[in-house]
Amino acid sequence: MLVPALLVLLFCLRGHAGLSPHFLQQPDDLVALLGDEARLPCALGEYWGLVQWTKDGLALGGERDLPGWSRYWISGNAASGQHDLYIRPVELEDQASYECQATQAGLRSRPAQLHVLVPPEAPQVLGGPFVSLVAGVPANLTCRSRGDARPTPELLWFRDGIRLDGTTFHQPLLKEGTTGSVESILSLTPSSHDDGATLVCRARSQALPSGKDTAITLSLQYPPVVTLSAEPQTVLEGEKVTFLCQATAQPPVTGYRWAKGGSPVLGARGPMLEVVADASFLTEPVSCEVSNVVGSANRSTALDVQFGPVLQARPEPMSVDIGEDASFSCAWRGNPLPRVTWTRSGDAQVLGSGPTLRLPSVGPEDAGDYVCRAEPGLSGLGGGAAEARLTVNAPPIVTALHSAPAFLRGPARLQCLVFASPAPDAVVWSWDEGFLAAGSQGRFLVETFPAPEGRGGQGPALISVLHISGTQESDFSRGFNCSARNRLGEGGTQVSLGRRASFSKQKNLVRIPGSSDGSSSRGPEEETGSGEDQGHIVHTDHSDLVLDEEGALETKDPTNGYYKVRGVSVSLSLGEGPGGGLFLPPPSPLGPPGTPTFYDFNAHLGMVPPCRLYRARAGYLTTPHPRAFTSYIKPTSIGPPDLDPRTLPFPYAAFPTPSHPRLQTHV
Repeated sequence: MLVPALLVLLFCLRGHAGLSPHFLQQPDDLVALLGDEARLPCALGEYWGLVQWTKDGLALGGERDLPGWSRYWISGNAASGQHDLYIRPVELEDQASYECQATQAGLRSRPAQLHVLVPPEAPQVLGGPFVSLVAGVPANLTCRSRGDARPTPELLWFRDGIRLDGTTFHQPLLKEGTTGSVESILSLTPSSHDDGATLVCRARSQALPSGKDTAITLSLQYPPVVTLSAEPQTVLEGEKVTFLCQATAQPPVTGYRWAKGGSPVLGARGPMLEVVADASFLTEPVSCEVSNVVGSANRSTALDVQFGPVLQARPEPMSVDIGEDASFSCAWRGNPLPRVTWTRSGDAQVLGSGPTLRLPSVGPEDAGDYVCRAEPGLSGLGGGAAEARLTVNAPPIVTALHSAPAFLRGPARLQCLVFASPAPDAVVWSWDEGFLAAGSQGRFLVETFPAPEGRGGQGPALISVLHISGTQESDFSRGFNCSARNRLGEGGTQVSLGRRASFSKQKNLVRIPGSSDGSSSRGPEEETGSGEDQGHIVHTDHSDLVLDEEGALETKDPTNGYYKVRGVSVSLSLGEGPGGGLFLPPPSPLGPPGTPTFYDFNAHLGMVPPCRLYRARAGYLTTPHPRAFTSYIKPTSIGPPDLDPRTLPFPYAAFPTPSHPRLQTHV
């Protein structure tokens, strides 16, 4: 009997252990959206007693409908042990820790945390839905979340579906460490192209992954955006051009201002300007400034003005030593760029092109005038030439000039022409007995003066004259040297004195133009063959004026009324006034009108000598004066030398003095 009882007890114990209450399902943490339904599952096995739920440790009750908790209930098949807790709609206060308890079995589930998510509302953009900005001025756009969204939403900016960078997130703290709304600030510098653009601020979170958007439209105020055009853009000088200034602006344009090269164009108003183009428009652009209340903008344009060459810088004369390099430069301005060529004056051969001409290792043959020439432009206007002289510094070049033959014991004149650059220190005449550079020495006197014109580029020309008073026999056989020296060397030449044939014994005639005395002793045979009024001619049969064997004039009897008159090289107007002089060449063919002759005797004709040879308008000589014309009087002014028409042009040839008809008189 004892054994069966033990078996029954063991069976009962085993059966009792296999039927103990236990959880078949326990609640887990749950996330629910505000307003949605939340379900916390709980299932028990082998338990048919009381089941209840607690919220943060507070029992909700044992009834299935949970009185007092209108949004809470327990649902499921109690016979099968299903006791799920439902909450609908979920509110923020429902966020808590929940447990499922089998009170009679002393069982408690693990806590389950209910998280309530609050979706964000559409954000707010301050200043929207139309935000006014100024182009070019940095600005900040603020987007702010609204409501008690959980979790805190993320604020994003978009334009045309593309997310924008450059934002700053900000979440201010409230009292007791809680957070309020959040802000996102977008920094940008708008341009006129942003006018009317739409920007979107989006608030999104775990509660609302797609987010909610708020859009704004930008309204831009901007200064004028200007375009400036010219018609035509390429123009010939002197043609008309129209400038058109167009602008867009917000708010509208309030004014226009035109300028050229930075200087205002007076009287120009409005969007159009008409001008006549000249060369200055190529370097002085035309500008148009347009204004509104926000600001102003300026645009400029330069015309392509085509004009003929204009000389800007003339070539400068140069003086270089022989063997050195020389260069000339000139500047011409034109559009298109003018073609510049170099030639020698009077020669068409082109030596070079461009603004600079270089002449290496120059010689005397390179001296002369060089021409910088620019061709006219497309309009046919402009162009021209500019000259500069190249002077080659070299030793002096001395050339003997033709000197008239002289009588023995008469006056003589020898001449030489000196080209020198730099100018010679002195021009020296030398002969057997000595030398003379200036002034007088015995029978010799030297004068040196500038020639009328120098050889191009050979430096200034000088003429040096050696006067000999009372020639001697030796003067006709010796050589006279004319030499000059400068810092580069010396040059010289020899000049010889020619001898004039002696006079034969003949009548000497003197015409007295001032005489009007009809009783003068002349006969019909004494008339000249001309019908012109040439004055009276007085004759005498006496041979008072004769030459000795050496050609010198002598006076036989100074008191018998006959006077010896030396033959001279120019007719004297005895009716004009007294005068004197020895060597009177005719006017030089080289000098221009008004240029004095080589020796100008006007000053001498106005002088009254100590012993008068004649009285004005008297018609006869009054005082015997032997050798009246044998004294040399230094002229007060000097002209160019005499030139033989057969010689080459000055200064490449010597200057012969043509022979002059002698004037004979017999009184």
